[in-house]
Amino acid sequence: MRLFSGGFVTLSMFVALYPFVWAVVTSIKNRIDWFTFSYIPFVQFSPTLEYWIGEFGSEVRGPRLIRAMTNSLTLALGAALLALVLGVPAGYALARFRYRRWKNKDITMWFLSQRFLPPVATIFPILLMFRFVGLFDTPWALAITNGTATLPFVVLILRDVFRDLPVELEEAALVDGASFFGAFWRVALPLARPAVIAAGIICFAFAWNEFLFGLILTARNGTPMTVIISESEETTGVLFARLATRTLTAMIPPLIVAVLAQRYIVRGLTFGAVKG
Repeated sequence: MRLFSGGFVTLSMFVALYPFVWAVVTSIKNRIDWFTFSYIPFVQFSPTLEYWIGEFGSEVRGPRLIRAMTNSLTLALGAALLALVLGVPAGYALARFRYRRWKNKDITMWFLSQRFLPPVATIFPILLMFRFVGLFDTPWALAITNGTATLPFVVLILRDVFRDLPVELEEAALVDGASFFGAFWRVALPLARPAVIAAGIICFAFAWNEFLFGLILTARNGTPMTVIISESEETTGVLFARLATRTLTAMIPPLIVAVLAQRYIVRGLTFGAVKG
C-alpha cells in the first residue's frame, strides 16, 4: 500500500511539474532544438540565453514586458482588495443575520450565479461603460472587472468561516458596549484573518490568470501578462522559447505570494473543517 501511494504521489508530481520543466528547458534551447526530445543541457543540446536577453534587453519588448508585469500586479492586487472590501462584510452579514424578503439562501445563490454567467455575455456592455468613463485600456478597468468576478469566492468562503466562529464572543462584546460593527471589526475579523488572506490569494490568482477581460478591455497601455504571452507567435509559427520565457516570468509573482502566505493558505482553507 505504501509503495502504491508513493508511486501515485511521484506520478502526480511529475504531471504537475512537467510543464514547468518544459518551460525552463525550452527557454534555453535554440530554434532547431525545440522539437527534439532533450532535457540535459550541454549533453543533448547547447543552451543559450538568446531569448531571455531578447525579452529583457530589447528596447521594444523589454519595456513592454515590464509594463505588462506592472499592469498584472495592479489588476490582481486591486481585484483582490476590491473583492475583500466588499465580500468580507457580505459574508459576515449572511452568517450572522437573517433576511426575510430576500432570504439568505436566495442571496447566496445570487452570488453563486455570478460564477455561472459566461464572461463573454457581459464583456461588451462592460467595454462600453469603461470607454464612457475613460477607463478603457487601463489596469483599473481590469481590477474592477476581475474584482467583481471573484467576489462570489470571498462571500461564500467567508460566510462559512464566520458561521463556524463562536457567536458568544461577539455577544460578549455587544454586552460590553460594542456596536455590531465593533464586534465584527475587533472580534470576528481578527479570528477569521487566515481565511481572509486565503480568499484574497484565491482572488489574486484568478485575476492574475484571467485572459478574456485583458484581451477585450485593453489595447496597448493596460495589456496584462496573459495577453503578452498569447502574442508569442509570428508569421513563421509559435516561438516556443519566447512563450516559455514569458510564462516563467509571469509565474514569479504568484510563486512569491504563495510562498510568503503559505501558512495562511493552509489555515484559511481548512478553517472550520475539523471541530473538537
